[in-house]
Amino acid sequence: MTDEELSKLIREFLPYPSKDQHYALRSFAKLVAEAEREACAKLCEAECIGFANDDEQLNRIAFAIRERGAP
Repeated sequence: MTDEELSKLIREFLPYPSKDQHYALRSFAKLVAEAEREACAKLCEAECIGFANDDEQLNRIAFAIRERGAP
C-alpha cells in the first residue's frame, strides 16, 4: 500500500487527524497490511501445492505477495 493510499484511508476514517494521530494510524495500518500479506503468503504456500507447476513457481508467488510491502 502506498503512502498516498494510506493517507486516503486515514482521511476516510478520521477526516481531520492531528499529526500524531496520522502517524499512529499510518503505523498501525502498515502493521495490519504486513500481517495480512504474510497470512496470504502462508496460505499460498500451504494451499496451492499441486496447483503451481513447481515449488519454485509457488515460492515466487509467495515472495511476490510478501514484497508488495517493500518500499
